[in-house]
Amino acid sequence: MKRILALLNCLLITGILVAQNPVRWEFQSKKISDKQYEISVAAMIQPGWHIYSQYTPEGGPVPTQLSFNNHPMIILNGSVKEAGNLQEKFEEVFDLKVKYYSGTVVFKQLVTLKKKVKTKITGAVTFMVCNDSQCLPPKKESFSISL
Repeated sequence: MKRILALLNCLLITGILVAQNPVRWEFQSKKISDKQYEISVAAMIQPGWHIYSQYTPEGGPVPTQLSFNNHPMIILNGSVKEAGNLQEKFEEVFDLKVKYYSGTVVFKQLVTLKKKVKTKITGAVTFMVCNDSQCLPPKKESFSISL
């Protein structure tokens, strides 16, 4: 009986952790010209939660990071840009000022195709989401976006 209760307890805790996903991601591309596209990776963050800027200082929380898989037909132009309501605050637990986003933030990357072809860009976004009392473990969300 104790084993059954322990198993049910573990399943309940696992179910709560899996169900607790306060960030929803959307991935899309917008054609800028014949061979140039703007990749948008948008985070919709539930109220009370936040994710960290990709420019979070070392020694702090896990910054949001976009990585793109190598593709012989795609050139990344410049670095990933952030668009949203950037906030800053001193966090005692890290003993430094951190940058974060609540609500919605969009990460944008310009890409150029070497030839005019239909293809996909793939990669992942790694992020950590926190609220005022807890942080969830860093998570990696894969994506594939048509160009």
